[in-house]
Amino acid sequence: MTPSPSIFAALLLSSLVVFAWGCWKRLGLISLGQPEERCNNIGTRIGDMLLYAFGQKRVISKPFGFNHFIIFWSFLILLVANTEFILNGLFPHTIKLVKLPFELYVPLAFMIDIASLLALTAVTVAAVRRLLSPPYPEARTPEAFFILGLIATLMIASFGLNASELAGYMVKSGSDPASFLATARKIMPVSGLLAGLLPPLQLEAIHAAAWWAHALALFAFICYLPNSKHMHILTAIPNCFFHRLEKPNTQPREEFTVGNQFGVGRVDRYSWKDLLDSFSCTECGRCQNVCPASITGKPLNPRAVIHDIKMNLLENGTALKKGGMPQAPLIGEGGEGSVSEESIWGCTTCGACMEACPVFIEQMPKIIQLRRHLVESEAKFPEELLNLFENMEGRSNPWGIAPSERTKWCGQMDVRPYDKDKTEYLFYVGCAGSFDSRNKHVSVAMAQLLDKAGISWGILGKDEKCCGDSVRRLGNEYVFDRMARENVAIFIEHGVKKVITQCPHCFSTLKNDYRQYGLDLEVIHHSELLRNLVQDGKLVLDRTTGEMGTTVFHDSCYLGRHNDVYDAPREVVQAATGQAPAEMERNRSNAFCCGAGGGRMWMEEHVGERINLTRVNEALLRKPDTICVACPYCMTMFEDGLKDVKADNVKVRDVAEVMAEALLR
Repeated sequence: MTPSPSIFAALLLSSLVVFAWGCWKRLGLISLGQPEERCNNIGTRIGDMLLYAFGQKRVISKPFGFNHFIIFWSFLILLVANTEFILNGLFPHTIKLVKLPFELYVPLAFMIDIASLLALTAVTVAAVRRLLSPPYPEARTPEAFFILGLIATLMIASFGLNASELAGYMVKSGSDPASFLATARKIMPVSGLLAGLLPPLQLEAIHAAAWWAHALALFAFICYLPNSKHMHILTAIPNCFFHRLEKPNTQPREEFTVGNQFGVGRVDRYSWKDLLDSFSCTECGRCQNVCPASITGKPLNPRAVIHDIKMNLLENGTALKKGGMPQAPLIGEGGEGSVSEESIWGCTTCGACMEACPVFIEQMPKIIQLRRHLVESEAKFPEELLNLFENMEGRSNPWGIAPSERTKWCGQMDVRPYDKDKTEYLFYVGCAGSFDSRNKHVSVAMAQLLDKAGISWGILGKDEKCCGDSVRRLGNEYVFDRMARENVAIFIEHGVKKVITQCPHCFSTLKNDYRQYGLDLEVIHHSELLRNLVQDGKLVLDRTTGEMGTTVFHDSCYLGRHNDVYDAPREVVQAATGQAPAEMERNRSNAFCCGAGGGRMWMEEHVGERINLTRVNEALLRKPDTICVACPYCMTMFEDGLKDVKADNVKVRDVAEVMAEALLR
């Protein structure tokens, strides 16, 4: 039997109270976060929300994502059926879909029946996958199977309800069973089929059992939802709306005044959006499956970082709302709810986690905020970074080499200093291009190509300073701030408007970070400039070079994912060699990091496999003669990796060297 409306209302009200309390208890904690502007460009945000939240664009970018797509849209359709169920429980026999006009009821009933079947199939597939081939080992949790079981129960109970009602109507109306069931199967294929299998004498019992199963499963789902990781059902859509519209290629500035706090040392120092992120994580594992640190056995797991932030917020939230101090540390070895220092320093800031996340969670910026706290507030950082920080402060380069040495790379060339009245481009050589013995060859090749094309260019020479990319990504914002201010002053003094860089880290920093200091430069990466010069006929290739043999191209994270430059370096290689470079399995926006970003260039890897070896081995699968790069860090990591695997027959060349080989040799 079905309960009276008063019993149903009491159960529904109790469930809604638990639901509301769970939402209030968790979502209310988001207000602890710091202010952050995320309401600009409303039209763009609405469009992205429709595309990524409702259209599930990132979800379906992976094959299994279609399974989630089916569950998501089935649920949206079944909201109609569940609303009818609730209203019918409150007002029996008064609100029924069957009372709608026939033309409206038939397609709606058909959609609901098919959506129920698709949802049941999808959750079954999801359960089997979790059991046999989970996205990551920790994905086999009782919670996951419980929620999948609840959804399956709702679908099965729905079929039981509809089938028993169809069969009951057929018996009461005295309709011809064959004719009635044939029509029923056209309207509700699954329920109509089941209706013909139900024993007539047990219809009331079946209906009552299905009704109670549906009601209890629905109420359990309502109660459980806000108190589980499946709260992302409520938060993922707004999280897509509030996502970062620009690429994650810069970090917020800090004001160095007395009394200010630097970085994030406790959870309420994160912004409200960061805290919303923690409740929006679906724990799908896509971020950890693309993270170079996680893949190579390092302690860092971006999914776990977001989970720990959420657990820390839940544990400390009550005390923080009362103005108290947090009991559980955000940084430390305190287990769940604390992020280990090893994890914090393992990040290469490649941005792969953010590119992969279906709901736009921003993992990497949160890690940099933790680094800032350790460096600036506690002076805690790996010992090997001490020399780097001192060299950057003292001589504005990672090696501590005298600034007068910056022009040694061009000692045998006629290179002119930048003159704002005569020079169009500043060639910002960068630290690697100026001091690193291998990358000096790239600087020479680029200078020769610029002369060959008749470009007006010059350098700052000993006045050039490091852009500060590494210290900023390592959390030493104080040193970066000073370096950025000095560089901005130098650029303004010299009247610099257009800049060429050969290092993607310099490129990204000058183009994106320095805008925070009021400097809006036209910055072009050397691969883009070379491509343009070929297209404009300023570099004419009468022949192609065969010296490179079979080539494969590696995407720099800071050129590709951070700044969307993918085609230019490939086009340079193709123009110089006469054939497009081969692609590694992971390429373009899905490319695997070389391991040097985020300041990791200056740190050793003590745990797991070296990241550069993983990438080198991936490149060697294509059996190349030459690995082409467009970044000095990538150059170093690949050459070191090739030595380690004893692949001495494979060369590493920058795209400028490849072009110079075709034009100048």
